Amino acid sequence: MRTYVRMVVCVHLPRFELVIAAGGPERLAGRALALAPLPGAGRSAPMAATAGADSPDPGLPAGCAGGRVGEVSGAAEARGVVRGMAFGEALARCPELVLVPADPVGVAEAWEATVAALESIGAAVEPARAGLAYFQADALRGLYGGDRAMLAAAREALGRPARVGAGPTRFCALAAALAVRSRRALVLDGKEAQRWLAQRPIGLLGFRAETEALLEPLERLGVRTLGELARLSRPALADRFGRAGVLAHRLACGEDEPLRPRRAQERLEETLEVGDASSGPALERVLGVLVDRLLARRERRGRTLRAVTLSAQLLSGGGWRERVVFRQAQCERERIVLALSVRLTMLPAPAATLGLGVERFGPVAGEQRALLDEARAVRAARLREAVAQVRAAAGVDAALRAVCVDLDSRVPERRVMLAPIADR
Repeated sequence: MRTYVRMVVCVHLPRFELVIAAGGPERLAGRALALAPLPGAGRSAPMAATAGADSPDPGLPAGCAGGRVGEVSGAAEARGVVRGMAFGEALARCPELVLVPADPVGVAEAWEATVAALESIGAAVEPARAGLAYFQADALRGLYGGDRAMLAAAREALGRPARVGAGPTRFCALAAALAVRSRRALVLDGKEAQRWLAQRPIGLLGFRAETEALLEPLERLGVRTLGELARLSRPALADRFGRAGVLAHRLACGEDEPLRPRRAQERLEETLEVGDASSGPALERVLGVLVDRLLARRERRGRTLRAVTLSAQLLSGGGWRERVVFRQAQCERERIVLALSVRLTMLPAPAATLGLGVERFGPVAGEQRALLDEARAVRAARLREAVAQVRAAAGVDAALRAVCVDLDSRVPERRVMLAPIADR
């Protein structure tokens, strides 16, 4: 009987956000492009940036001065421009650099389609970020008859070039995927994974949000590879860097947490062309129409809204996207519109289309009322306990309540009187 070891597969699509914003991978060939963190407010096409001496650069998108570039193309990377570099330094290294307005709406839609394609082969996917996802391969091996057939099915479902790596943990699979330079996947087994991982640079820690800030101090300390980091003392790293240092050491030693696949959930979306109502109160009325349409959808089945996504395609090119999580699950139109209308002021440019989608539902309206009643009961019990503690510490008259007696009286003492709080 053949036994399989645990294996995690990593799918990495390089420069995913830049490819979507630029309009396809063919637009990156031989061109020095960089993703602008803020959408351009005044121009609809990618803008050539030229460095200015004494005044703000007229070629930069509005709001980008002093910022940092996003993903960069291979040609820009060859000239020394890297992701996260300041605009001034990037332009100094590559004067012909072209800034592409970001398109978070297009990126979110394309990434959702990519994750759904991986889920179509039966994989339970954990999307780490746009262009990077993981899934467990143990159950799929028997379904497809082996590792090679399973990885081929994943590539076919994606329908686009991708780097695929596999290893015993999420971090090992990521290192394998980043090392791939061809269409053939790199698979690391449990015995060779640790030795192979020890030779990799510590730059891999930059792909984890918890350990990204450790790259610079570790390089100053002379740590260049994960093997050198693994040979350091874990208590010493914990003393200097806290939890991030412990996590970095665990990753370097081949340890990682199990995957957290996303739950299959239903998504409702509504989109409306803005027309002349591209900003101001007219845009708020368009938002009200979107909320009405979303609440009227039959698929909602009386459920409340817990988290929504407000998005817009801008007239100047690119897009804007904002995730809103309500404090309490909502189904009342006025409260939803009030919470979302505040976010409309964050639009960097006039909008061409406005979209509203549900990311997570709450309980049905009846269950929501029960939750609110339970919260009121808990609050009343805490208030009674607080009053009892105050009386025990400072006497019976320490906690009193104001009672309106004669509101028409000219004497203030007769209008309102103090009375003890009754125990209920």
